Amino acid sequence: MKRILVKSVFDAFDYVMEHYYPAGMEEFAERTDSYAVISIQDSHTEGFGFRFFPSSSCRDVLTLLFDDIDRPVEGAVMFSEDQADQIISFIERNIDVETLLVHCYGGQSRSLAVGIFAAEMTGIGDEQYFTHGRNPNSQVLELLRAKYRGK
Repeated sequence: MKRILVKSVFDAFDYVMEHYYPAGMEEFAERTDSYAVISIQDSHTEGFGFRFFPSSSCRDVLTLLFDDIDRPVEGAVMFSEDQADQIISFIERNIDVETLLVHCYGGQSRSLAVGIFAAEMTGIGDEQYFTHGRNPNSQVLELLRAKYRGK
């Protein structure tokens, strides 16, 4: 893994589409890196209405439904230990991709926490994720760190 990208759902979709090319016209793809996607979607809408799938460039996809909360809220889904385990396994399984793409709705809290954790886990510096006043979801980040330390 060479880099970790944390994006909003809209920017993640754009990134994925930069890998697209018509059949037999690979030279028209804007990007050719291999990537894996952690897609964090909202539970209350049962996702964003679309899913990413593996392709010639996209090696693997993990889609999780949980909301951007750091304590229980009626009707919302908190990030769970099982989801933390899934993320850790996903990163380990996809360590050879060039890019890990992590997105949530805004790319500012849940995906940022996962991106920071992935950077720590893989040894890729995480300084870039603390710029521009962004604020990772502390419950997601702390649970990922605790589960990884406990392995």
